This record gives sequence, structure tokens and C-alpha cells, in this order.
Amino acid sequence: MRLSYVAFSLALYFSATAQAQVTLAPDSMRQAAVIALREGDAPRAQAFAEALLERDADDLNAHLIRSRALRDQGKVAPARAAARRAWTLAETDADKYAAALITAQVLSTQGKRTRAQLWLRRAAQHAPNDRLKARAKRDFRYVRARNRWSTKLDFVLAPNSNINNGSANDRSYLNHAFSALFGEPVEYALSGSAQALSGIEYGASLRTRYRFRETASTAQDLKFGLSYRSFILSESAKVQAPDVSGSDFAFGTLSFGYGYRQLNMERLGEFSGDLEAGQSWYGGSRYASYLRGAVGQSIKTSATRRYRFGLNAERLLGQATPDVDTLGFSASLTERFASGNLGYIGISTEVTQSIEPTSEYAEVEIRGGYVLGKPIMGAALQFGLGMSYRDYDLSIHSPDGRQDRRIFADMTATFTDIDYYGFNPSLTVSASRTDSNIGLYDVNRFGVSLGIKSAF
Repeated sequence: MRLSYVAFSLALYFSATAQAQVTLAPDSMRQAAVIALREGDAPRAQAFAEALLERDADDLNAHLIRSRALRDQGKVAPARAAARRAWTLAETDADKYAAALITAQVLSTQGKRTRAQLWLRRAAQHAPNDRLKARAKRDFRYVRARNRWSTKLDFVLAPNSNINNGSANDRSYLNHAFSALFGEPVEYALSGSAQALSGIEYGASLRTRYRFRETASTAQDLKFGLSYRSFILSESAKVQAPDVSGSDFAFGTLSFGYGYRQLNMERLGEFSGDLEAGQSWYGGSRYASYLRGAVGQSIKTSATRRYRFGLNAERLLGQATPDVDTLGFSASLTERFASGNLGYIGISTEVTQSIEPTSEYAEVEIRGGYVLGKPIMGAALQFGLGMSYRDYDLSIHSPDGRQDRRIFADMTATFTDIDYYGFNPSLTVSASRTDSNIGLYDVNRFGVSLGIKSAF
């Protein structure tokens, strides 16, 4: 990681001015050491720092200078020890900023860029002014762009009006298989567990990738994913369905994959290819294995407009669900307006084939989004809205097959004024409604979820 000597000098300055100096000679020696670092004379800076430490073993700035000098000479182990000592001595925000910054430098030199990013978050947290905070953020982005590892953690804790994707009705009709026998639809009552159950959703997911090969225009990644979510039934849901528990609807996945990226069209476009294999579990039992692939092409036609086209395919091998093959296509447009707001609109289609005819369908979905460029009352806002239509040719519930019409909307507020180690809390409100020609599949859902987003 290349942090300028000006940045390091500023860090030392803000740290030094926060400490009382008792004599002129140590001040002059510190200044001479910083000048030596700026001029690239790391051995001389180290000598000055060690002389200062002989006078006072707890001289924080001397430890900082020594750490930087050792790091510039490639002596990363003692440089890390000196940075660690500086951090233990740091008391003020200015001290902690300087110590965190040099620690990140040393770790980046060692190739430990993920840990370096954590220390740059610490530097941003303790930055004594906005200018130094912006510098820590800039260095964070620099290190992240060069880190072969990239990891994303998500957590969910959300009340949900329909944790089991249950029906909004308490009765439905079975009028296909029995129509020849009875001459009219057969009405039946839905069990409590078939109806919508409310509760609390909780869980977490981890996705990480390792970039094992990279050139000026291509990148290849190995990927790993792990997710789990479960539920706590509300009191009303326990009364409605006393024989089930939230864990009966728990869902988890484990996946491995490969990703390829290539810049093209004179760097205005990007081609992407992904392959992923995984296993899912439902209610504690194996649900399905899957293999999916996707290719995409994006192109930036102006400074504010980008198009993207994608094709995806999936083979689902079910243990507790029928085998299904899926083929899909998508297209989208993203536009940044003069106001700074961002708009998005996309359309996608997919068709399935299965050994179980009632699992075959065709679907089309339209989705739009809008992101405000400026926060309102300390919250960055984004909105989403969409609709879909899914058509099943065959259904045991109706001679006309099954047709589902769904509308959905969501709003996410990210509270940018609340910043802790470079993370902002967020709140998402989502709602959806599915109207089907078969009452069993009428579904209403409303949820509120809390989250955490990276601020940089």
C-alpha cells in the first residue's frame, strides 16, 4: 500500500501536537526523523527513533517513526511489533489514527490486506478531522482493489408476516382431479401451517472470493458461499399451527463457484461468466443440489448510461422437490441523472422443464429502482417496485392450469449520519402480494429488516 509521506507526516503532526513536549531536543529529533523518512533515508530515521526510545520507551511517535522506517526497509516483523506498541500507547483520537494508519501500512506490505482494511476502518473511526478521514477511506479503497480476498457478511433480523410462504386464505378449491366425479369444485379447509404464519426471521450469510489470476483486462475468481436463516413463530402463529416450529422452515445453502471477468469494447464493456454448484437444506433435511451458470455483457454508452444483458441456466436435482431445469434471460438499463439520482429498470424471463409437469412454468418480471443522490434527514434512500406473471400449464387444482400475478415494493434507508468503523445501519421495508387463480397460492407478505452497510 502506498501512503504518501505527506499523509504520514500529517498523522504524526496531529499525534505529536496532542502530547506535551518537555524539551526542544526530542522535538528536533522527531522532526529530523520525519524529514529522513520523506527523503527516503529509512536507516537514519530508524536511528533517530531508537535514540528517542532510549530516552523514553513509551514515546509513541518514536514507535510510529521506527515502525515506518523498518517497514520501508522490508523488516515487517519488527515493524509490526513497533506498530502494535504504538497502538497500546495511543490514547487520543489523533494518536489512534496515526497508530492505525502505520499498522495498516505494515500489514499491507506483508500481503495481509484484509487485516489492513480492518485497521484502515479503525483509522477512519479515530480520524481527528474530515480531511484525514477521507484519506483513510481513500487508502481503504486502494487496498481493497488490490486484495485477492473479498468477503461480504450479511445479517438479518426481521419481523415477517409470512415466514412459510403460506396462503392468505383459509380455504381453497380442488377442481381438476375431482371435477369428473363430483361435477363441481371441491372446497376444502387449509391447515394452519398451510396458511401464512408470522414471526421473526434471523440468519446470516457469508460470500467470499479469492482472485487467483488477474491481468490488466481479465480477472478469475474462486468463490464460496454459506447462508442460513431460521424463524421464531409469533404467539398467534403458535396457536394457529401448534404442531410446527420456526425451525421447520429453516433454510440453508452451501456453494462453491468460479467467476470470470473481462473488459472489452475499448474498456466500455465487461463480459462476465459464472459457474456455481451448491446444496440446500430445508427444515434440517437436504432439499436440493444445483448447478447453475450465467453469462452477461454490460456496456457503458455514455458517462451516465449503462446497459446489461444476461443469460442464465440452472439444473436442480431435488431430494425433497422435483428435478427442474431453468433457462432465463435478462436485460437492464441504469441511468444517472443530472440531479445525482440513479434510476434502474430491468426485465427478465425464465422457463422451466421438469419430470413433474406441474412444476413447469414460464415467467416474466419487470423491476425498477430509484436511488436518491442526496440523503434526506441523514438517510440515503432507495426504492424498488416490480411485477411478475407466472403461468403453469398444468395444475391439479384447476383445469385451466395456474396463473400467479405478483406485485412487490421495497424501500431501504441507510443512515449515513451514524457511522461506526465505516459501517452504517440500514432499515428495509418490503411488501408483496400474489394473486392466483387458485386460492392456495394467494400470498401476502410484509417485512421490516435491519441491516448494516459499508460506508466505503
